[in-house]
Amino acid sequence: MELSLVLGISLFGLLFALFLIRDVMKRDTGTAQMREISDAIKAGAQAFLRRQNLTIAYLAVALACLIYILYAFVRTHNEHDPASPGDLALWTTLSFAFGAACSVAAGYMGMWVAIRANIRTAAGATRSMNDALQAALRGGAVSGFFVVAMSLLGVAGLFALVKSLGVTNDVTKIPLLIVGYGFGASFVALFAQLGGGIYTKAADVGADLVGKVEAGIPEDDPRNPAVIADLVGDNVGDCAGRGADLFESTAAENIGAMILAAGLYRTNESIFVGQNSTLLGVLLFPLIARAFGIIASMVGIMAVKTNESEDPMKALNRGYYITAALAMVGFFIASRWLLGTQFYFNFFLCGVIGVLTSVAFVFITQYYTEYRYRPVKSIAEASQTGPATNIIAGIAVGMESTGYPILVISIAIVSAYFLGNHSGLNQAGLFGTAVATMGMLGTAAYILAMDTFGPITDNAGGIVEMSRQSEAIREKTDRLDSVGNTTKALTKGYAVGSAALAAFLLFGAYIDEVTNYMPSFERAINLNKPEVFVGALLGAVLVFLFCSLAIKAVGGAAYSIINNVRDQFKNNPGIMKGTAKPNYGECVDIATKAALGKMVVPGLLVVGMTLGTGLVFRWLYYASGQPKSGATGAEVVGGYLMVGTITGILMALFLNNGGGAWDNAKKYIETGAYGGKRSEPHRASVVGDTVGDPFKDTAGPSLHVLIKLLSTITLVLAPLFL
Repeated sequence: MELSLVLGISLFGLLFALFLIRDVMKRDTGTAQMREISDAIKAGAQAFLRRQNLTIAYLAVALACLIYILYAFVRTHNEHDPASPGDLALWTTLSFAFGAACSVAAGYMGMWVAIRANIRTAAGATRSMNDALQAALRGGAVSGFFVVAMSLLGVAGLFALVKSLGVTNDVTKIPLLIVGYGFGASFVALFAQLGGGIYTKAADVGADLVGKVEAGIPEDDPRNPAVIADLVGDNVGDCAGRGADLFESTAAENIGAMILAAGLYRTNESIFVGQNSTLLGVLLFPLIARAFGIIASMVGIMAVKTNESEDPMKALNRGYYITAALAMVGFFIASRWLLGTQFYFNFFLCGVIGVLTSVAFVFITQYYTEYRYRPVKSIAEASQTGPATNIIAGIAVGMESTGYPILVISIAIVSAYFLGNHSGLNQAGLFGTAVATMGMLGTAAYILAMDTFGPITDNAGGIVEMSRQSEAIREKTDRLDSVGNTTKALTKGYAVGSAALAAFLLFGAYIDEVTNYMPSFERAINLNKPEVFVGALLGAVLVFLFCSLAIKAVGGAAYSIINNVRDQFKNNPGIMKGTAKPNYGECVDIATKAALGKMVVPGLLVVGMTLGTGLVFRWLYYASGQPKSGATGAEVVGGYLMVGTITGILMALFLNNGGGAWDNAKKYIETGAYGGKRSEPHRASVVGDTVGDPFKDTAGPSLHVLIKLLSTITLVLAPLFL
């Protein structure tokens, strides 16, 4: 029954996404001029994604073959393996490939609707704010429901398939056979986020520096040759990239929580039997709790409506609060039903902690990135004395912004662990943190809808500007675009917060997995051992090297676009006069080639460094005669994973919030503060925003994926390091 319920709600979520597609597609598509611009964005986004997915497919096939070879022919069979060497290799590889394919599909579907919702949002703005708001949110919600429903469907479907085929007699071992699903999703997400992030920010930086600063023309002005590439970038970075990001979040955490649930049941089997709690119910509890979150998000999406005078952000927040409240109700039902009437309440509270943590992250991110509050206003004020002080203030705000989120994460982890330990079940603290993570992800479908809302409204504003609509319509799309910038920042805060909670969950799952394969493992990572300390250093430096490569990639690509835009202005004076059209295709092509060429090295660095660290230290351990003071490859990778994750969380918070604050400081000045547009403070703020662009839209979001990729890759490859 439990498995059927998960599969049923997942399919219902996909059907709801199809309903939203139909609702969006039947809306008005505006004037012929608006459609011409929308079609150009659509063509550019689809062409880029086709080329990117082909590149990712080659890399994924190569890695799948490597995984199979390492498992089937290189690794020595272990008596504690969940299945025979052939079955273990086959199911790990198949689950990797399936996770990668589902991640690509979820990201593509989200973008497919987004590039069609933009024109409908623009046309909706000609009628009412409510029409435009609902077109954008429902278009964004398609991505949210595809991501969450497909993630659940994939994990539950693999679980059902392995169980029905009888690959293993022990149901608790099944999650170990399908861990590759999370790894495949993470692998695709890293390249999707990197490629989309490099593309979008190269185009954005080029358009801003030459268009706004040098030529003095407005954002989205049709005379700017990079404007179409910029609008395309919003879709491939924030829609397809973030869709793949949150897909791998939900996939990895579902499997990690199932591994911990299996360990919890084995430890407390007699207690669960006495409470009439079944093994399958405990194993599938994380999936059922998440499935109820899909239903909560449906209600939240349909509840959103506004009027001409209300701040659209209030309408979105209202829908979010409804979703969060219903998600908590869902946790109560799932906990009481599956975890026993004697123990459920503490785990229900763990789920509530997760939901409240997501709310806290939304407010904290809002505080550091909205121009209504002190941090962003301080950057705008610093812009009065030039770009240098603007950048100094932005870096300071980014660093400051790490404090409150870490405090919230710390409280959440300690509280959930305490509640789990005092639930009446043995060794349940870690499972308590897993439930808190599930709680935080309970609103994921709605949060992703808010995220994709951002690029849709940004594109709608561009379409309105380029098609020369009236100032009143532009004012509506500007309001929605401003809200969209906030929702994108909030989603990044949410994503890094969920990554931080999940990191502890997945680290626990890694320890459980290693113990399953090697019962003599001490279940501890000792940083006092030199090998483990070196592994920890390697994990920390990986984050810095990865960010460096990502930011340099944006800089190199932007350099090419800037030169192209300058050349077009110089060689065709009619562009600035409005008598000739710029060549938009050249900038689109430059950004595409740069993104695809420069996304490969950072991605391969993560996989190669993790695999190399584990295998080298495994070889050293056995070559030295396994001294008692030595560390196995698995223990070294544990230190690498722990410190790399902590460093990645801090760096992601700094990059996301700092970049978002720079962006909104510029927008605050554009409202008329400190001289408004074309003033010296505005020029300084554009420079600061340009520095922040690769922070918040390339390196920062890619770190969300890196944090979880480190966990999923170590879960999949752990047997090779023993």
